[in-house]
Order: sequence, then C-alpha cells, then structure tokens
Amino acid sequence: MASHLDFVEYVVDQLSEAGNITYRKMFGEYGLYCDGKIVALVCDNQLFVKITDSGRHVWPDLREAPPYDGAKNYFLVEDVENKEQLVTFVRATCAELPEPKPKKHKKTAD
Repeated sequence: MASHLDFVEYVVDQLSEAGNITYRKMFGEYGLYCDGKIVALVCDNQLFVKITDSGRHVWPDLREAPPYDGAKNYFLVEDVENKEQLVTFVRATCAELPEPKPKKHKKTAD
C-alpha cells in the first residue's frame, strides 16, 4: 500500500523545526531529507528513521523494523504527534549522518 501525500506533508510539517525538511517520491513511497541528508522513509503511512547512536540516545524505547521487505532496520516512529520529541530526534539523527556525496557530472562529447 502506497503512502498518502497528506500524511507525508503532515510529518514534514511536524519536522519543520528540525532543519530544512524536504521529501521526494521514491518507488511509490517517500524519502525525507533534513538539510540535504536522507534521514527517513515514509512507507505504508509509517515513519521510519535511520538508526544512529544519537537517535537511540534521544528516543531509546523506539522499536526497529524494516520499512519494506528486504530493507535493513530503521527506527519505527509510531508517535508522530509528539512534535517536540520528533524534532529533537530527527535533528540529532541528521547531525550524526555524513554529508551527502557530491553528484558526479557526466562528461559529454564535444
């Protein structure tokens, strides 16, 4: 089941104070970015955040689950209503993740 855009936009709104939050449709689901870093996925209208030590420290009781079959585990955030904790959690996660690699430009023939 694909996620609904209104749920994605609600989560993005909840995270607005965590940084520059954007989203992109990916294979019928959505990737969420914080300051250009992919930090989470929305799959089946559920929020899955990348696992980091900082995230575990901020929200230690989150369970882990794969967002889709064959995926590695992410933190499953079932309480997207708790804006303050969600912002703190995603901000900490984003800070720990590496900067995205610059995109390589294809060479063109002259």
